[in-house]
Amino acid sequence: MKVSQFTVDKPTTLLQFLAEQLPNTSRTSLKEILAHSVEVDGRRATRHDHPLKPGNVVTITRQNQRERQKPRGMEVVYEDRHLLVVDKSSGLLTNSRDPRDTTVIGELNRSAERRGERWHAHVVHRLDRDTSGLLLVAKSKEVARAFELDWKSTVYDRAYLAVVWGKLDPPQGTYTSWLTDGEFCVLSSPTDNGGKEATTHYRTMNTSRRYSLVEFRLDTGRRNQIRVHCRALGHPVVHDPMYGYAEDLSPVKRLCLHAARLGFTHPVTGKKMSFASPAPAEFDKLLEI
Repeated sequence: MKVSQFTVDKPTTLLQFLAEQLPNTSRTSLKEILAHSVEVDGRRATRHDHPLKPGNVVTITRQNQRERQKPRGMEVVYEDRHLLVVDKSSGLLTNSRDPRDTTVIGELNRSAERRGERWHAHVVHRLDRDTSGLLLVAKSKEVARAFELDWKSTVYDRAYLAVVWGKLDPPQGTYTSWLTDGEFCVLSSPTDNGGKEATTHYRTMNTSRRYSLVEFRLDTGRRNQIRVHCRALGHPVVHDPMYGYAEDLSPVKRLCLHAARLGFTHPVTGKKMSFASPAPAEFDKLLEI
């Protein structure tokens, strides 16, 4: 990545200024740079007629070809001919029917296209938009189907970390309830009400005055399962807009749930594979409070 800074010495417009500073760059390339890579006084600027005055500082951040090919919002931690494991950021959808949404699947497909590779990403399992961490993606329908047909024995380890309010008592245990889809969220019942049974194992890893860092393992993978069970236990996940406290005064403004461990048997090679992602820095900050 190359970063260049220029100070404006006369009134002009942004595109004209870029043309003067980068005289060997074509107009088409200048417009591409303007669309993605320019800041004026620390603020993103994309309009070609953006007015400049003396003293303004124009910053241009240009990525090399390899950086431009990388998918945004995630780190690819493993890739072979059949599948990928990515570590996704909070705020990124796994997939969406709306082509305007930025998603893991869309970014991986665009990255493959930019590299001239002929494969398409397929969902194997999902993480909520605001849950960060490890996600498994197949490069073909056949590989995705192989996981789907034998998920429980193929994926032998999935663990999550969450920061929850308060201290669980007992600090470790198992919680089972029956989950049903409500109008706006998932509802939990301690007795069988015809919903789907969901079992969560939890273990407290660390505590502070206000918060606990807890590891969760799932026997079942129901929608919002950890978040719903934390609410039912009386210790909701920090900054959970749906199942958390209405007045969440924590200084961290993201859902504090992270997919931290993923272990599976490769459906093609038969090799056992294991990956880990550390707790986000925001989690550590909360535990210092």
